[in-house]
Amino acid sequence: MKEMAAGTFKAQCLAIMDQVFQSGEPVLITKHGKPVAKLVPAEKQADDIFGYMAGKVRIVGDIVGPITPLKDWECK
Repeated sequence: MKEMAAGTFKAQCLAIMDQVFQSGEPVLITKHGKPVAKLVPAEKQADDIFGYMAGKVRIVGDIVGPITPLKDWECK
């Protein structure tokens, strides 16, 4: 784990956050040599199931009408 003084972290905060996100390696932030905080990458959120198959299916033909002709249906 990488250690960094709080002053250095403050000066380069955004660049360090990008680096932690890309590498996955946490950074320990210290003040006067003592650890005060740890910057770790955020957990990636799970993909949402809604819309997962959007654009992957093609509808061909009539999806509302019956599969078999109406004359084949029995009515009692």
